[in-house]
Amino acid sequence: MTEPVAVPGTAVRLPVAVDVVALTVAGGDLMVLLATRALEPYRGRPCLPGGFVLDGETLPRAALRELAEETGVDAAGHLEQLATFGPLDRDPRGPVLSVAYLALSPFTGIPRGGGDATAAQWVPYADVPPLAFDHGTILAAGVERARAKLEYSGLATAFCPPEFTIADLRAVYEAVWGVRLDPRNFARKVTGTPGFLVPVATRTGRPGHPATLYRGIADPAAVVLNPPVMRP
Repeated sequence: MTEPVAVPGTAVRLPVAVDVVALTVAGGDLMVLLATRALEPYRGRPCLPGGFVLDGETLPRAALRELAEETGVDAAGHLEQLATFGPLDRDPRGPVLSVAYLALSPFTGIPRGGGDATAAQWVPYADVPPLAFDHGTILAAGVERARAKLEYSGLATAFCPPEFTIADLRAVYEAVWGVRLDPRNFARKVTGTPGFLVPVATRTGRPGHPATLYRGIADPAAVVLNPPVMRP
């Protein structure tokens, strides 16, 4: 039987936290889910949902738990690990290592504060105020990751309801990228990419203008867009 290997005495034991960059699209805007801190440090300041990892808890489970506890939001869309931040010079209480996650989902309605948060709300990315800790840096990294992934993966559909039109999908790209796209060119690109969209029905719109409804595949992150849909 192999004996357990002791942790070297030179190893540093650090508290580990998770922080979640949760993004959605509503009203033509890229929206960020923010909580308001109930405790010091930074009591009353806006921040990303997050907190410390509990004993025996995996990192993804901790991220989903903190998101649900502090905002009431279920990350039913896409969740992926973003980056690691710290441990030094990011928390006035001392060294803390934060593993950040990126969550993309359709608009889920009005969040509610709970746990270590007195309130929670979706805020347009353009209107996000200064955040507690280093959460401004984490948020910027998450938004850039989302913008880049929309170019070469199918993750734009993670922002959409189960069935959507090409116009709905274009609105996602425009909100995340902060640009306006030519409707015809966009439609040609996304419908011409194999494995990206699955037509499911036709919805009657204006007379003579029926709209095809689409859905994304089960794992949109696995779709590699070739050619990519490049940002202008």
